[in-house]
Amino acid sequence: MRRAILAVLFLLSFLSLTTPVQAETYDGTELRVSNGVFRDEHNREVVLRGFNVSGTAKLAENRGLPFATTQDARKSAQAMKQLTGANTVRFLLTWAWIEPQRNQIDHTYLENVTAQLRQFTDEGIRVYLDFHQDLYSRHLFNKDSWYTGDGAPAWAASGYPKESCGICVHWGQNMKNNNAVTAATYDFWHNRNGVQDSFVNAAGEALKHVKNALSANEFKLVVGVDPLNEPYAGKYDAGQTSVMWERDLLMPFYQRFRSKMDEAGWNSKAAFVEPLVFWNQNVEFFAEPGGLTLVETLGERFVFNSHFYDGKAQSGILMPGKAADGQYTQAFNTIRDRAKALNTAAIVSEFGHPVSGFTSDKTPSVLKAIYQGLDSTAPGARWWSAPKGTVVSGSQWHWDTNYGRHRELMNDNPNKVKTDGDAMNDEHFSAVKLDANNNPVLTVDRAVVDRVYPRAVAGTTLAFTYEDRAYQSWQQIPLPNVRALVGNAPFAVLVWDANDSAAPTELHLPAALRSPLVISSAQSAVQGDKLLLNATSGRQFALVTAPGNGNVAAAEAEIRQWYVSW
Repeated sequence: MRRAILAVLFLLSFLSLTTPVQAETYDGTELRVSNGVFRDEHNREVVLRGFNVSGTAKLAENRGLPFATTQDARKSAQAMKQLTGANTVRFLLTWAWIEPQRNQIDHTYLENVTAQLRQFTDEGIRVYLDFHQDLYSRHLFNKDSWYTGDGAPAWAASGYPKESCGICVHWGQNMKNNNAVTAATYDFWHNRNGVQDSFVNAAGEALKHVKNALSANEFKLVVGVDPLNEPYAGKYDAGQTSVMWERDLLMPFYQRFRSKMDEAGWNSKAAFVEPLVFWNQNVEFFAEPGGLTLVETLGERFVFNSHFYDGKAQSGILMPGKAADGQYTQAFNTIRDRAKALNTAAIVSEFGHPVSGFTSDKTPSVLKAIYQGLDSTAPGARWWSAPKGTVVSGSQWHWDTNYGRHRELMNDNPNKVKTDGDAMNDEHFSAVKLDANNNPVLTVDRAVVDRVYPRAVAGTTLAFTYEDRAYQSWQQIPLPNVRALVGNAPFAVLVWDANDSAAPTELHLPAALRSPLVISSAQSAVQGDKLLLNATSGRQFALVTAPGNGNVAAAEAEIRQWYVSW
């Protein structure tokens, strides 16, 4: 009898230890857009956080692949998950390598793309594809040019005038100042010689290849596709404005692309569509109205996909100091508002700041402020009094283990071998590099990129904030016992309306909070880098911080009074 009792106790103990492991199975489901957010098959609200992989896809040295080898891709996926807790990547591929000759698809390239993509899905990391271009095509540029591009194949970039940007201090000025770039881009949107037809058809073939090469479970982790990176007009027709161009040329292109996705078997995946690239540029003389404001709705088969870079901070002149608390709150709330008006979810598929160079001293503050804008609708000084708002998904630019080790013949010029930084127009954005022992290490403060974020919320997020304590502390906690309990430790607060999902709410725990103090209305358990919260229906809260010497009961009483009062 005693042995039977012991056996039962052992079984119960075993089940109690292994039950949380089943939470892993909750993360492999397909996402959809519903009521302005991403939701999984368990009706959990999912936040996508990660990086672009990789800027190497913009170069010729590895034939347009994000990584030199499949092994490099695997190493990157593992390091990204370990060092940052990322759950998503924006995965770059390029028309020039898909269709190097007109009507000839390079399936070997697509096989290599899929093999590298699979290294991320194997780690449980979700993927959305990005058909990338910058300045239309590298084949527009002279071999001795100061700049280069990527995107269109040589056959789609021939017959244009000699390129020259004139006096341009940033490569992006080519979009408006380089006659070759503006002419080729204009022709793309007007489908001259069927060039847009060719792109859409080639993209469709790429999508078919990827879907057919992936297993059903792998394809579930593919969220969607960005039809074209950073669209811009090149030049406008007489009487045409930027917002008219979005309505009359950009949106019809997206509708064509959406139809091609459906033909390729991507019916259940979203198109991550970008507005005019200049629409939220904070350098006023470069900005143009946009944001798809003349488009009545996108709907839930599309996602409003914006980029955000602080051009003033990058200039080193227009913003001489560091980013401050709430500096980008308005910019990110505008992104939220546009997505809501278009009846869909928002994502910021590119953001970042140089990790090296004369403005890199701003990087910790700029990244902190950008993540703050993604996390919350209010700055730290006002969050506790006005915390409501969605958490926006985002992918930082970028993750490239080749950083500083490239060998790119710029514009195929053997006398211009680029090895420094990203090897693309003198950029330095990669959050990772390899050390002397070929191990991936971060180029930025880990506290900024390894963050608490709500990976999945079983219900609806009402408010979220994370104070990482990197660079400066911007959160001003008005509750004295909570303030004493937290002290100088990093902390996060989540408030949500729980639903009846059997799956838990999941928060990613950064390295600094793997053994956290949790005060919550929900039952909590730590599983590796996850905090799992199980709750019944109704409003819930969770405070996550490091163990300290404060009065836990007094702090909990304050939070319980606070979270039902607003």
